[in-house]
Amino acid sequence: MASNNSGFWSDFRNFITKGNVVDLAVAVILGGAFGKIISSLVEDVITPAILNPALQAAGVDKLEDLSVNGIRYGVFLAAIINFLVIGFSLFIIIRAIEKGKRRLLRVQPEAAAPDPVAVQQQTVAALERLATAMEQRQL
Repeated sequence: MASNNSGFWSDFRNFITKGNVVDLAVAVILGGAFGKIISSLVEDVITPAILNPALQAAGVDKLEDLSVNGIRYGVFLAAIINFLVIGFSLFIIIRAIEKGKRRLLRVQPEAAAPDPVAVQQQTVAALERLATAMEQRQL
């Protein structure tokens, strides 16, 4: 029975310490932090800069305070704005990464195409060595 437990715990330890699980944990933590940055960007920068005139006309201080008959559509609008800002931010980041990759690929020298005659000569030489070795072993 102890061997079953040690096998279980050993398997669990191996699962937890695998790179994929650790990478996923790091990604989740960074994603949460990125989400807070984007929320702050929307709530503290975009909403005051762009939406303040509309909010003042609606008579509310925050986008989340917009509501009609108890339906808080301002929260929904804030979620949509958050989504769009997150999507746009990720688009910009991924686009920059892809552009960097393309530049890196252009900078690397292209491998010269092998000379077909040289390849044929190397192949013939290798076959001759193989034939010689086989003949020597049969003697």
